[in-house]
Amino acid sequence: MKTIIACTLLLFFLQAPVAILGQTNTTVIWQVNSFDLNVNVPPEQRLIAVTATLNATNVGNGPGRTLTVRLNSKVSMKSVTVAGAPANFRQSPDSKADVQKFEISLPTSVAPNASTNVTVNYSYPVESNTGLAAISPIGTHFLPLSFWYPMPNTPFTIRGADTAPFKVAINLPNAVSGGIEKAGTAPGSISYEQPLYGQPFFIQGNWDKVEGSAENKGIVVLVPKGASAGERKGAETLMNLTNAARSFFSASLGPAPDVPVRLVSVRRGAGFSDGGTLLFDADALRLPKIDAATALAVSETVARLWFGGRVAVRGEGSGVINDGLVRYLATLFLEKQFGRDAVQSELYRERLAYSTVAERDAPLAKANQLDSTYFNSVPNRGAMVWRLLDRAMGHDALLGFLREQAGNNPNGVTLASVRAALNSKGGAAVQALLDQQLDQVIDTDLMVGLPQQRGAEWVSALRNLGSLDVTVPVIATTERGEVITSQATIPAKNFAEVVFKTTGRIVRVEVDPEKLYPQTSYGNDVVPHNKDLNDALNDAAAQLGAQDFAKAEVTARELLTAAPRLQEARILLARAMLGANKLDEAEKLFQASLNEPLPFAATLAWANIGLGEINMKRNQPAEAAKRFNDAVIASRDYPSSLAARAARIRAEAAANSAPPVDESARAFLTQFGQAVITNKRAELESRVVPGELVKFVNATIGTDVWETRVVRTEELSGGLLAADVVVRLRKLGTEGNGTAVFLLSRVGGGWKLSGIDLFEVK
Repeated sequence: MKTIIACTLLLFFLQAPVAILGQTNTTVIWQVNSFDLNVNVPPEQRLIAVTATLNATNVGNGPGRTLTVRLNSKVSMKSVTVAGAPANFRQSPDSKADVQKFEISLPTSVAPNASTNVTVNYSYPVESNTGLAAISPIGTHFLPLSFWYPMPNTPFTIRGADTAPFKVAINLPNAVSGGIEKAGTAPGSISYEQPLYGQPFFIQGNWDKVEGSAENKGIVVLVPKGASAGERKGAETLMNLTNAARSFFSASLGPAPDVPVRLVSVRRGAGFSDGGTLLFDADALRLPKIDAATALAVSETVARLWFGGRVAVRGEGSGVINDGLVRYLATLFLEKQFGRDAVQSELYRERLAYSTVAERDAPLAKANQLDSTYFNSVPNRGAMVWRLLDRAMGHDALLGFLREQAGNNPNGVTLASVRAALNSKGGAAVQALLDQQLDQVIDTDLMVGLPQQRGAEWVSALRNLGSLDVTVPVIATTERGEVITSQATIPAKNFAEVVFKTTGRIVRVEVDPEKLYPQTSYGNDVVPHNKDLNDALNDAAAQLGAQDFAKAEVTARELLTAAPRLQEARILLARAMLGANKLDEAEKLFQASLNEPLPFAATLAWANIGLGEINMKRNQPAEAAKRFNDAVIASRDYPSSLAARAARIRAEAAANSAPPVDESARAFLTQFGQAVITNKRAELESRVVPGELVKFVNATIGTDVWETRVVRTEELSGGLLAADVVVRLRKLGTEGNGTAVFLLSRVGGGWKLSGIDLFEVK
């Protein structure tokens, strides 16, 4: 009997793994085929009521008995139906993000490759407006990362966010989404049908539509209501750039998808794009030329019409295509449009962003947006990988491959399918490159030694600390400025040497000068050794802050030697020269920065601040005021905005050219101050745009004194006014004094506080 029991148990344990394995291999994976959303924003309520229908296919290999969707944690679910029949659901939190899961029970199981329709009715209240979700009389918007619509998969899951053709109907005037605009079924409503793959969103505001010539057909720029002639000219420049990008990618990837391209000026949410719609910073329209960030955003928006739009990109590691490939393609266009030197600044920026996370980065094939390193790594390091493929396969061969992928994949692509096709075309070398760059943590670190003369040649030792053989150019510079290039192959975790055939004395050697390879460190690939660019930039900024202008000049010059097109380095050098009172040299550097074909907004801001300070030193306050005004328009960061605004007020006072203060704004701010010291929340909230500045309102409770002196006002397009004010306050016995910039918006015929750009009250 014992023998029989033992044999029975042995057979059970031998068979158990097989059964368990069979269960493990049975999976249910839902893939969304379409979204259909009807959005109602009830008057005077801070919520949206949504009826959302999604059609999804079970692309797994087991029967689907439940379908789980994810929505914002604030959502209140009203009802669920499946194929028109009421269905039960179970609600629970999702540990991966601030969302909740709704597990919907399906009346009948859905077999593999079969589809079902699920309709959910819910409301989503918004207590405080953000860049992702806002309900306001001056503008309402809901972007995908607010989780306002039901998602089986999110950007934080392995498969990435669901993308599919969608329809959105909104009961608001002047609403914008992606795809083809159609009249709404109810008066004052509007709807959009997006035939491309995308994520549902909408934004509503008050715009004027600027449409171009026949050449720019299908491209629209929405500018703030009442935009100036200069802003409209800026819109036309953006349209021309968008059309040039569309033509470039059409030649490279095949005919463009037939959908409108919309560029929407916003004060919040800039940078989001989907299915041919881009939200960009409204102040970009006021700049004298297109800034680098806006140009890159436009280029990436157009490139995504192919990859991510016409062709769905799904599965694990999809960011390598959605973000890395798109950035690589965008920089190709920018190089063609603005020149190789201009794009070099963008490549520096990508490398600098990646280098901050290089030593803690995850494999690209496993990355998703839940990773803290994602946005510094995947778009930038991913673009580097595609540039390495460009060199390994040949530029024309890679573009031919991408054209095939963009045109012949009705079922979409995955990173795995693209890799398999690349391996087939590129052979063992491409496969080894992809395996190392996508599946492993980056360990590449290229090192170069001091050059040694051997007869009529010079030799430098090379070392590769990484696990992949690399073949890279190495450049040498002689004391007479002659540049010599040589190719070298450095085995993985090994040494090599490079030979330069010259009798001239070599004073500098750099390995991989284009920095094609992602590395853990870029500070040891040149001799004489330079600091890492990020470290050197921080050092120069600290030296400027300490007013050690001589050291800052030395550090900035070293930066420019290592990275001649680094705009930040030129600005730091010019500021050091200005601090040392070397005005002529500083002026040339600042002016050269303004003349960049593709400047960063920070470059324009600091260059104008510098030139304005030079004007002030030369007793030219009127010219200085104009420069400082241009700096205010260009400033995107806190330090440049603070410096430019204070300098503008100082210069206008010296030139006696300060514009008159808007008396209605002054009166409003006086009333607002009186409301603050009442310590009644209702009094304050009645003077603030609903949903805005919730934390600020809370923080002012308990204030004993609140006095403001309006120094300057400037009315902007779109019913917006910026007020520079001096503030004195006392709260809980503590005094505070300083400056602030309040943004006022016209609501219902009067002013309301809608934002605070600066608050330097200490």
